[in-house]
Amino acid sequence: MKQSGQTRSGGMRMSFGLTFRTAKGHWLVNLSRQCSHGSTGLFVPPSPPLDPEKVKELQRFITLSKRLLVMTGAGISTESGIPDYRSEKVGLYARTDRRPIQHGDFIRSAPIRQRYWARNFVGWPQFSSHQPNPAHLALSNWERLGKLYWLVTQNVDALHTKAGSQRLTELHGCMHRVLCLHCGEQTPRGVLQERFEVLNPTWSAEAHGLAPDGDVFLTEEEVQNFQVPSCARCGGPLKPDVVFFGDTVYSGYKFILTAWEKKLPIAILNIGPTRSDGLACLKLDSRCGELLPLIDPH
Repeated sequence: MKQSGQTRSGGMRMSFGLTFRTAKGHWLVNLSRQCSHGSTGLFVPPSPPLDPEKVKELQRFITLSKRLLVMTGAGISTESGIPDYRSEKVGLYARTDRRPIQHGDFIRSAPIRQRYWARNFVGWPQFSSHQPNPAHLALSNWERLGKLYWLVTQNVDALHTKAGSQRLTELHGCMHRVLCLHCGEQTPRGVLQERFEVLNPTWSAEAHGLAPDGDVFLTEEEVQNFQVPSCARCGGPLKPDVVFFGDTVYSGYKFILTAWEKKLPIAILNIGPTRSDGLACLKLDSRCGELLPLIDPH
């Protein structure tokens, strides 16, 4: 079973305003959102009503599965208020001409790391506050009841972990961890946030727009004075424990292709088409949070 990023379009209005500044040691964040679908649906493309027959087909698929592997992508977290990259009208590529940071640029350039961490610092309180939605909770329940054998996610938001999933592989890493590029020391992202605050007691920024991986958009002038801490152990540069674009990672599509080659049944739950649709025996265009809680995992 696969759930990936969403690609269907739909009309939607949205506006963002984010102010971040220090005042006597207090960090102030103001985030405003307007959307015709409400905050939880801000980044979710429209989908057709649930088809009872399709729900029955998915129920039969789950009931007959003995060792169920579920793979999730950005689409499952849009219902928690986290944008994705590719959804038409609502994804990052549709809302802005900004593009995600490239792995090679981050490794080679200290100014690019400074810009990344400044944006991430401002966006972190909002990003880290997102909570699992009914789809994450349903999958955790499937695991607890012995139906879900393993969960592979391409997401870096830790929402499956927050939901209680343990039989989990984070294919692209997790934003809640930070690595030193020199010694490999791993630290919690929350600890780094405290170090940022100490180093930047008077720094201020105003941003507009949210990005999928926990950062916001800042001007170059705002970034210039931002101080970035080094590894507390060896003094090396720090990087979030995630796979940036341009880095090497095992493709999620290859999981689907391998299952198809082994003649294993595949079900896809995604709003809009995916390149794996032709390999699936069942395709559903629905919100994960609406459909998965309806399935009895027994």
